[in-house]
Amino acid sequence: MKKKIKIGIAGYGVVGKRRHFFLKKNSNFNVIAICDQIDQNLNSQNKNINFFKSYKKMLNMNLDAIFICMSNDMAAEVTIASLKKNIHIFCEKPPARNLNELKKVILLEKKKPKVKLMYGFNHRYHDSVQKALKIIKSNKLGNIINVKGSYGKSQLITFNQNTWRTKRSIAGGGVLLDQGIHIVDLIRLFCGEIIEVKSFISNNFWNFDVEDNAYAILRTKNNVYAMLHSSATQWRHRFNLEINLTKGSLILEGILSGSKSYGDEKLTIVKSNPKKDNGDPKEQIIKYVNDPSWKKEIQNFADIIKNNKSVVLSSSNDAANCMKVIYDIYSGDKNWKKKFKINNTSHFFE
Repeated sequence: MKKKIKIGIAGYGVVGKRRHFFLKKNSNFNVIAICDQIDQNLNSQNKNINFFKSYKKMLNMNLDAIFICMSNDMAAEVTIASLKKNIHIFCEKPPARNLNELKKVILLEKKKPKVKLMYGFNHRYHDSVQKALKIIKSNKLGNIINVKGSYGKSQLITFNQNTWRTKRSIAGGGVLLDQGIHIVDLIRLFCGEIIEVKSFISNNFWNFDVEDNAYAILRTKNNVYAMLHSSATQWRHRFNLEINLTKGSLILEGILSGSKSYGDEKLTIVKSNPKKDNGDPKEQIIKYVNDPSWKKEIQNFADIIKNNKSVVLSSSNDAANCMKVIYDIYSGDKNWKKKFKINNTSHFFE
């Protein structure tokens, strides 16, 4: 495909606008349509773009691809509608409110082998994450023993986010589905697939019908153990992922985000020598001041479409496996499972 990829953006909130910013900087793309139900001033902003209040009307345009940046209740619906139109899809996480919705997406995707479907697991593209993954694959620090991950914010609704995030009927879940899904995805990326979960879920601080804290212990098929805490009562915004290996550790702290509230992004490389360092090993700290992740992610999507490549990073398979772990965490708490009638995920996609 030599011509520019004609893009529609469904949902023009904070994320939709940020995607548009980077799409404009990429010569492979041409944004020709935007839909948003709330923003009433879109028509006056750019005469070269068609603006809609309905995504269905936007899909009637001659689009090559769509970026779905809508509330969780719309993610699967718009993905399915786009698949039916043979439009390539980039959908933000989470991929759906629940497993039932995602299963419908994947069943249809299998019938549309020429359509590319990619999900927005943006953290994979951060320099600190890619550097850590390179070190792990090199085996310079040995094999992974265990992982500790914490991703937290001060409340369920922060900055310019909307109140729909506190409503289960729209959001599907709380901080675990919204933010903790990134930690789940990174654990899978570094350690492999997760096969066993023990967990507790709580919503006794903010008292919405979605969780404000999730605590989980995970085991991978390679017997790597991971502890996860996803929190909306972390009064200082925090991202931390500690990977302990047989010859040292990798500690990822902070994440460069649009809000700039998670602190400096850095990777600490620890090389251990238990017989000599007495618990005070040598460390190398790498700080990152720029965030190329959005640019890299969008370029990868362009490369997939233009060169007819398979989606390897952030595929529907990644989305499905992340969602299965999320729902195993939910169902691992007996009280939470009973309260919201959550089903087990075993063989869900078979």
